[in-house]
Amino acid sequence: MAIRAGASAIGLVSAMPSGPGVIPKERIAEIAARIPPPIATFLLTSSQDPREIIEQQRRCRTNTIQICDRLERKDYAVLRHALPGIGIVQVIHVTGPSSVEEAFTIAPYVDAILLDSGNQSLPVKELGGTGRLHDWNLSRAICENVRVPVFLAGGLRPENVEKAIRQVNPFGLDVCSGVRTDGALDPAKLTAFFDAVRQAAEPVFLP
Repeated sequence: MAIRAGASAIGLVSAMPSGPGVIPKERIAEIAARIPPPIATFLLTSSQDPREIIEQQRRCRTNTIQICDRLERKDYAVLRHALPGIGIVQVIHVTGPSSVEEAFTIAPYVDAILLDSGNQSLPVKELGGTGRLHDWNLSRAICENVRVPVFLAGGLRPENVEKAIRQVNPFGLDVCSGVRTDGALDPAKLTAFFDAVRQAAEPVFLP
């Protein structure tokens, strides 16, 4: 359904402390094996143990890892060595100006950054799927200054995604709760979302 609507990547959510969309690793592997090229497959992981992340990827066989919590800088080299050719996307949860510095620090170690609206400091960590917006001014500052592609997530919906694209100018978008109804993907919301994305891609002519 997502591919028919226009998605260029599919996010497959492994175990998380909170949030929607979690599916078993066996199901992730089954879906990843059936996704046709050139559609990318992202394994969303909450693990902070590089050895566990490596094992997850080898079981699930996605072509990209989306790391939803913080790692030590040395851990990225471990992942690179063990998983050559596998993309590494680090999630930065934009909670304030310090998140801009965090993105600048991490960018040299990864293939892309994804900006979301979670909070790792809560007793139960929020690592995505919150449906909340964050400060797009901070997101834009990150997009303009890091040297890797930046995806934007967090509270995106058909009603606001055009504004988000024009204000932040991200490389790509990540959407979850904004295109779901009662926990399931909603075809009407998917269609409306991608219609708005295409609208934002059209040039703006000023008088």
